[in-house]
Amino acid sequence: MIQLFHVYKTYARDVEALVDINLHIQKGEFVFLAGPSGAGKTTLLRLIFRDELPTSGQILVNGRNVVKLPDRAIPHLRRSIGVIFQDFKLLRDRSIFDNLALVYRVLGIPSATGKRKVANLLKLVGLSHKVQMTPYKLSGGEQQRVAIARALMNDPLLLLADEPTGDLDVDLSMDVMRLLGDINARGTTVVVATHDMDMVRELGRRTIVLKAGRVVEEHP
Repeated sequence: MIQLFHVYKTYARDVEALVDINLHIQKGEFVFLAGPSGAGKTTLLRLIFRDELPTSGQILVNGRNVVKLPDRAIPHLRRSIGVIFQDFKLLRDRSIFDNLALVYRVLGIPSATGKRKVANLLKLVGLSHKVQMTPYKLSGGEQQRVAIARALMNDPLLLLADEPTGDLDVDLSMDVMRLLGDINARGTTVVVATHDMDMVRELGRRTIVLKAGRVVEEHP
């Protein structure tokens, strides 16, 4: 599903965000990218969904070399990828339904089909009863579940989550991780970036540890 070969990312003033990254994530895996702030986790995710380009190296996502994709092909790539951000990025003046409906409208999904999909996803994340609420009326954990539902609107083969529990307490964090585990069990490849090593150890999933832009450890 994801292959990186000798990937480097250097920013201005020779700031090395990623250094010689080589990794392979199989289809259907659940993988943690773990490490402290500044380790390169977010940069790595951005390279995978082609939000940025590497300084050098090659990146294959579902068999396509995203480094060599022409700009016109990037939207097609992203239609197979769901992305969850730490700060949710919800439209706070729109209802939960409208936040999800915007996705099916952009994708050109017929209204009736899109509405069924919204209903099914809100049921999956346990928020059917709050469909007409706006995000500012929801708790942090509920907002994150809305963000997860939105990321699933395009039926992604790959789900990338950048610090999805960073602003949540321990119990809410585990709720979110259980939900991501359920999504993975349905066949979606899931990659989660996190600095929470206690949670990583408790869940026991495959973990790739980054430090100062380098892979320093991998287990199991």
